Amino acid sequence: MSGDRVGRARAGFAERFGTEAEGVWAAPGRVNVIGEHTDYNGGFVLPVAMEHTTRAAVARRDDGRVAFASLQGDGVVVELAVAELAPGRPDGWAGYPAGVVLGLRDRLAGGVSILVDTDVPVGAGLSSSAALTCSVALALSDLVAPELRREDLVELARSAENDFVGAPTGILDQSASVLCTAGHALFLDTRDRTSEQVPLDLAAAGLALLVVDSGVTHDHAEGGYGDRRRECEQAAERLGVALLRDIDDVAALQPLADGTPEGEVLLRRARHIVTENARVLDVVAALRGDADPRAIGPVLTAGHESLRDDFEISVPLLDAIVEAALEAGAHGARLVGGGFGGSAIALVDSDALDAVVAAVTARFAREGAEPPRTFVTVPSAGAHRLA
Repeated sequence: MSGDRVGRARAGFAERFGTEAEGVWAAPGRVNVIGEHTDYNGGFVLPVAMEHTTRAAVARRDDGRVAFASLQGDGVVVELAVAELAPGRPDGWAGYPAGVVLGLRDRLAGGVSILVDTDVPVGAGLSSSAALTCSVALALSDLVAPELRREDLVELARSAENDFVGAPTGILDQSASVLCTAGHALFLDTRDRTSEQVPLDLAAAGLALLVVDSGVTHDHAEGGYGDRRRECEQAAERLGVALLRDIDDVAALQPLADGTPEGEVLLRRARHIVTENARVLDVVAALRGDADPRAIGPVLTAGHESLRDDFEISVPLLDAIVEAALEAGAHGARLVGGGFGGSAIALVDSDALDAVVAAVTARFAREGAEPPRTFVTVPSAGAHRLA
């Protein structure tokens, strides 16, 4: 499979740029087992890398220009001078790799050509943007900045999304795409950036992690995601703490309950963060121990209820996925990613997969929606060079 992907990327690069790529690099999308919206609050997260990746074929130039192409696009090559790179130039999808190039432009005065190819579903809450920026970050690091550590690549990719594109994400997505290892979930403390690889072999327990794409797309650079981040910052300010991570007791949130509509909203937002951090710790403790992994199912479902009711980022089709999966025997289910669309996950017995998928598909039909895309994901490797 990797050979096919390398060949496709190399051929596409040669066709669009008339020269050979120096290499092909890959970075995965991610599924967050638990820990949603906690990252920009300094909290805990527990993602796994997916088997789905974005591949970047890259070669340096000597004419001072940068060029971007995608096998998923319309065939148009986006090209401009290195000196012209700036937020909004280029815009659209090319802004993501351009932001990474800008972060290393002192090393890339001669320019660079980048072609990308992906099978990470875009807009599905599976971090397609981080897969894009991280694949390019690793490629450019290997070519012009080999001294960069993995943690530096995370920051380079995060800056491209936050500062160049203007997407107000935390550090979760880029950390998962770069730092995850096969067969493990990444337990990350986003405040001090310490991490631990927690073994996660669901197949050995007769389990599978089912991903269901609702088909409702979202965009981090717009709308509700940024609103939720601002609300969390406002709640922390009112409580006199730097980050909501600094609070580990729901009772400490009572000052937000001042009887005003705004205070009630901030209370709900903060309550999600405090309880979600606790849920991450509960899941990690279960996975570290000898407990049956099925025990984390109710924790996942509680996370969905909090995202739906306190953080208010679910949509009807995501709720329908969770409800249908649980009714069909899933041990737990929740929306995953930034919300307002995207995907949900369900922890399912392997021999019940077909029944759960059938139940969710039937629910979509009743809702008048197109059949959802479903697949099983296993914890996979982070960003790596393919060729």
